[in-house]
Amino acid sequence: MMFENLRNLKNIRVVSGSSFLCLLCKAGRMLCGRSRCPILTRLGALLKHKEVFDLDVVEGSSPPGVFVGRFGYPKVNVGPLVPPYHGDTSILDLPERWVGFSLDEILGFRSSLVWARFPVKVEDARKGGKLLELLQELAMSRKPVDGEAALTKKPVGTVILDSHAQPFGPSAPLKDFKVLTVKVDRLVEKYYYDYDLKAGEAVLRLYQAGVPVSKIQASLSLGMFGRLSSRKIVPTRWSITAVDNLISLSLLDEIKHYDTVNEYRVYVFRNLDNLFLAIFMPEAWSFEWIEAWFPGTVWNLNGQKPELMGDYEGFEGRTTYADVGGCYYAARLAVAEALKAERRQATVLVFREIYSGYTMPVGVWNVRESLRKALKIKPQVFQTFQEALKFASTKLKIPIKEWVKASVILRKALFQKKLIDFL
Repeated sequence: MMFENLRNLKNIRVVSGSSFLCLLCKAGRMLCGRSRCPILTRLGALLKHKEVFDLDVVEGSSPPGVFVGRFGYPKVNVGPLVPPYHGDTSILDLPERWVGFSLDEILGFRSSLVWARFPVKVEDARKGGKLLELLQELAMSRKPVDGEAALTKKPVGTVILDSHAQPFGPSAPLKDFKVLTVKVDRLVEKYYYDYDLKAGEAVLRLYQAGVPVSKIQASLSLGMFGRLSSRKIVPTRWSITAVDNLISLSLLDEIKHYDTVNEYRVYVFRNLDNLFLAIFMPEAWSFEWIEAWFPGTVWNLNGQKPELMGDYEGFEGRTTYADVGGCYYAARLAVAEALKAERRQATVLVFREIYSGYTMPVGVWNVRESLRKALKIKPQVFQTFQEALKFASTKLKIPIKEWVKASVILRKALFQKKLIDFL
């Protein structure tokens, strides 16, 4: 049935980094090693909303949602995300609520949103313009906004299969955009019009006031904060990590003055065929994030064994960007929030095992929100590190000896003698 539907749709493109392998497989032999075909999974999500491919005007309630692309920087595409229906669509662009939903459900959220894009220069945040100002007003909204996006041509859905792409809905160039009444968040509006306040300070004040991280990230990406002469539009991908990094650093400045936790803790949580396991140790702040991609996953497509990669920081923090990218900062934010809530510090080691059922990446929100959830669950508590590690080994598929090879904290905990050991 899916292939019958595809014959009638000319507005879907499939781009694969392993096109020859896909041609041999034809979704029947699973030669990529994944448990299900990512092409068919993604196409299935798009086909559930196939009516949008015949539209040149999309009318619906934006969650509110906006997106800023990164290709062509410093000239990029920006635009609203609009589904072809009205109502409470807030969940479509609110990852804080996505934990517990299946991969298919999340793909459904994203696939129903049409990205109506138009080109801007990143410096345009300083001088505005009708469409950009309307988009910034949309980003300030507290609730879904009814709107109408007139397109220059019918939307195109692109299924991209490579190690960097994330699932996304169909898109088309924007000709005109109209919205009905927008009920703005007055605090976001206040900092939007404050041309003397630094962008970082605006981000922190909004976070402290309880504004969702995803909303702050969207506003920052549209260049809505900071001194007017310094404002720039920031690709969504970059703004997400910038906000995670900025907030977690602010929290850590305070956390480092607290007493340490007084026991060893192990937190375990599973989501979207990912296992998250965090070990808290009663020592001064240090942090390590290690992820293990199993064969058949996007970062280890044709591997024969899990591939581990990670990054570490000591008490003084990092001076370079983490090699593993945005996941590191998303994880650090979740950990910092948990420690701040109980006014403690700790050495924290977080493992993530990604299994073949995680057929495509859905964004670093999965790390942040899964760990937020994990750290609110009652942990297993131990009096020694050896006991905690023994328990962790019963939850992880990869042997501890393999984690030791990749981990700075594990090697220190297991092999480095401390002064107290000689007393």
